[in-house]
Amino acid sequence: MRLTTKGRYAVTAVLDLALHQDAGPVSLAAISARQGISLSYLEQLFAKLRRNEIVSSTRGPGGGYTLKGSTEDISVSDIIIAVDEVCQVVDCDQDSDGCQDGYQCLTHDLWQELSNEIRGFLDGISLAEVMSAESVHEISARQENLNSNGVNPG
Repeated sequence: MRLTTKGRYAVTAVLDLALHQDAGPVSLAAISARQGISLSYLEQLFAKLRRNEIVSSTRGPGGGYTLKGSTEDISVSDIIIAVDEVCQVVDCDQDSDGCQDGYQCLTHDLWQELSNEIRGFLDGISLAEVMSAESVHEISARQENLNSNGVNPG
């Protein structure tokens, strides 16, 4: 799977949002401070997440973002796909001109099957499942502590 920074940051930011939305809408500035992701990059990601109905926004004082659905109904692959990532190991694509000069390469079916397995794996992991991990809560608490002390937790 070609999981770039875009996909990783989107999953991280949505997880942060899910962990903090109980107190109301979460600002991108708060996510940026806790996760060390630039605000302008988060704005781009959240525009796509909003268009793809992963999050909703609230304007004005106290505004920010909340999840549009429940954490049980949002999968990791939903988030990755919402920001235009693809679940492919390599660029072999049956819908394109082929892998080699318009034809499939020898290992096309192998890589396609691996891509399907990865997609299936990420489809099967909900945001709630990721949130239930004890380590996620420990890291989130550390980030909150560092952030409240003015340190970027990166």
